[in-house]
Amino acid sequence: MQRILMVCLGNICRSPLAEGILREKTNQLSINIIIDSAGTCDNHVNQNPDSRTIANAKKHHIDISKLKARQFSVSDFDNFDLIFVMDSSNYADVIALARNENDKQKVELILNRVYPNSNMSVPDPYFGGEQGFENVFILLDNACNIIANSLIKS
Repeated sequence: MQRILMVCLGNICRSPLAEGILREKTNQLSINIIIDSAGTCDNHVNQNPDSRTIANAKKHHIDISKLKARQFSVSDFDNFDLIFVMDSSNYADVIALARNENDKQKVELILNRVYPNSNMSVPDPYFGGEQGFENVFILLDNACNIIANSLIKS
C-alpha cells in the first residue's frame, strides 16, 4: 500500500488541504492508500486546520475539519513512500532531516507533478484573502489529480 505525506510550514493551510483533496480523489478511484500531513514547525501542533482552509475545502465538498496538525519527524521517512512539500523552504527543512539518499529521494515539490522541474511553490494563503485559499485549492487539486492518476498506473 502506498503511503503519502503532505508537508507545509504549520500544517494548518496547504498540507491538510492537499491531504483532504488527495484522500477524496483516491476514495473516488477506490485506491487503497495512506495519506497524512505534517508541518515543518511546531507552532500549531494538535490544532485543527485554519478555519478559512476548512471553509474552502467544504465549498468543494471535502471535510478536513477533524484533522489535527503535527510536526514532521525523521520517522516520517520510514513511514511514507512519497513526501510532497509545498515550497522550497519546506523542501530545505525536510531535506535537512534526511539521513541518507533514500530519504532524500522521497521528497518532492508537489507542483513539480504539474510543472515538471519548475520547482514552483504553492503560495501560503495564511495572510491573504479568500481568493488566495481558492487559488491554493486549484493548484493542489491539479497536482492531486496527477498524483491520483499515477497511483492507478503503479
